[in-house]
Amino acid sequence: MNRPNWKDYSLQTQAIRAGHNRTAEDEHSIPIFATSSYVFGSAREAAERFTGKQPGNIYSRFTNPTVNAFQERLALLEQGERCLAFASGMAAIMAVGMGLLKAGDHVVSSRSVFGNTVLLFQNYFAKFGVEVSFVDLVDVRQWRQAIRPNTRFLFLETPSNPLIEIADIQALADVAHERDCLLIVDNVFCTPALQKPLNLGADIVIHSATKYLDGHGRCVGGAVIASEELIEQAIYPFLRTGGAAMSPFNAWVFLSGLETLSIRMQAHCSSAMQLALWLEQQPAVSEVHYPGLQSHAQHQLAMRQQSAFGGVVSFDLAGGKEQAWKLIDATRMLSITANLGDVKSTITHPATTTHGRLTPEAREAAGIGDGLVRISVGLEDIEDIKNDLLPGLQS
Repeated sequence: MNRPNWKDYSLQTQAIRAGHNRTAEDEHSIPIFATSSYVFGSAREAAERFTGKQPGNIYSRFTNPTVNAFQERLALLEQGERCLAFASGMAAIMAVGMGLLKAGDHVVSSRSVFGNTVLLFQNYFAKFGVEVSFVDLVDVRQWRQAIRPNTRFLFLETPSNPLIEIADIQALADVAHERDCLLIVDNVFCTPALQKPLNLGADIVIHSATKYLDGHGRCVGGAVIASEELIEQAIYPFLRTGGAAMSPFNAWVFLSGLETLSIRMQAHCSSAMQLALWLEQQPAVSEVHYPGLQSHAQHQLAMRQQSAFGGVVSFDLAGGKEQAWKLIDATRMLSITANLGDVKSTITHPATTTHGRLTPEAREAAGIGDGLVRISVGLEDIEDIKNDLLPGLQS
């Protein structure tokens, strides 16, 4: 049977079938290659594999058929040239930094990135002489002004966590490329089902596969998608040496998750929109953050660069931390956890969880108040989700 050219197929078909190279066993489902090493036919073949003269598997820290299948599939979905999988989303960001940066380099980052990403830049890359400037995600002028002669890349998440702000990817790509910088976009909230940053000018896309790519809260993993040149010269050498590899089992789980990604994202977006509209009508809620709402500052931008608005909604309560905790504790069905992208709805208080290790000043600069609550809207019946929130909103 001739192997199809998966580039000719739609995202939904790619997500189900791409990346699977059937073995001699003619299996229908992708197998888990639970092996640490591989046998070579001769000493010459082993030597040529290790030097790169001959393609093939060497060691599962950096070559594994199940992981390769996940990488090939996700690269297709993002319409990128190559993908590398990692042990976590943070490991993926670490690999990009270690691969691209050297002492004396500078990074411009949105201040609205995940709390641990801020700490990675400030507490760890800084040890090796890398400086970082944090700017307002949506203010293109600030990004332009922050770039220095030694700036290596611009880093952002869009939509942002937890305020669901939207950055203009094309505009920031233009700014970056005018100054010979790279643009790196974390696409975890949208996934390639809703947004393709590479098509908008980004150079690198990062994923926490732990979230929507899995969709069921089962495994931890990350990924980097970029050009063949960037991956081969900068990122792959660090993976091979540094060892932050994705396990074959986790890759197999993520492959399964990708098969339902498109239909899940449609359902997440539909319910999130309904919840956002309902929350706007609740007296206890002072503001709802969701780009599908016409009241959202970047609503028109989201309509242009995303195919839908995502599955995460956040909102402010006037009563601050006390009211936010009271609401969260009053729920009976929603899972109180900081993870997101699950078929199960989750609820968290960002100021004391995902961004709790930031200084109060950093949280304030990022707009994360004590009354902010974030909900990752799952696939339960939307009326059940509303009813679970209602007692805490009315008390």
